[in-house]
Order: sequence, then structure tokens, then C-alpha cells
Amino acid sequence: MDSFLNQFGPLIIIFAIFYFMIIRPQQKREKDRRNMLASLKEGDEVITIGGIYGKILNLKEDVVTLDVGDKIKIKVTRSAIGNVIKKSEKDEK
Repeated sequence: MDSFLNQFGPLIIIFAIFYFMIIRPQQKREKDRRNMLASLKEGDEVITIGGIYGKILNLKEDVVTLDVGDKIKIKVTRSAIGNVIKKSEKDEK
């Protein structure tokens, strides 16, 4: 039993460190992103992953219609939304 711990103990410790420093935080970020995409609603101001700022005009299953200014509307997939602009962020600009 002692030789088992000597051989595999460091490997188990490395895996635990790898899990808590890389895998678990990535899973949390992905969960937060899924929740953000699911909670989108008309009127939200968003930034796409391409850097385009717009206001959501229409939401369908996987298609989001954005008003990007001067009566210009574009359609993007829901997964192309990178971030929702919060009220406090808009006030700072």
C-alpha cells in the first residue's frame, strides 16, 4: 500500500490541482455564459463577440435581430452575443 501511494500520490495531487485550477473555473464560466444567453430579452444592449454594439429588437430560437444605429438592423446567432451591457457601464460612457 505504501508503494502505491509513493507511485500514484503525486499523480493524484497533480490531477486535483489541474481540476481545481483549470477544469472547474472553465465549467463555471461556461455555465454563466449559458445563463446569460438564456436570459436575453428585447431591449437589452449587447456586444457581439465581433465587437459590434447593438440593442436587441427581436429574439427567436437561435436568431437575434440587433439595431446597430441609423436604422441598420443585423441578424446574428444567439451564440454570437458576447456580453450584455449593464446599466452602470452605459452611464460611465
